[in-house]
Amino acid sequence: MPSAFHFAFNVTDLDQARDFYGRVLGCQEGRSTDTWVDYDFFGHQISMHLGTPFATADTGKVGKHLVPMPHFGIILLLPEWKALAERLTQAGIDFVLPPQVRFEGEPGEQWTMFFRDPFGNPIEVKGFRTEEAVYAA
Repeated sequence: MPSAFHFAFNVTDLDQARDFYGRVLGCQEGRSTDTWVDYDFFGHQISMHLGTPFATADTGKVGKHLVPMPHFGIILLLPEWKALAERLTQAGIDFVLPPQVRFEGEPGEQWTMFFRDPFGNPIEVKGFRTEEAVYAA
């Protein structure tokens, strides 16, 4: 089995979480109880538990932008990234940082978008042309 990342965090409403992570993001639901639900988040496991979401602040300086910290996310190859960006745009997501390219023409060129789930948890989705470009220096 390839390594998979696991991240557990708080949400305040499991039905609203199911709508966002299932319908909007297109993730597959896994196990659940009346206090938590698991999702396959692009090949990784996230677990949402009822509770108070973690505090965040726009303190991460990337290029000329301040982004929410802490945050979590996923890296996709560019075709999948573009498809997700279109799905989120069509769903009317209020982007913190709208879909865009950064570091264009440089090593590490990437496409990025930041948004928050309904509970304020910040998510970044990055897109790269190749897997090798992810760690290009």
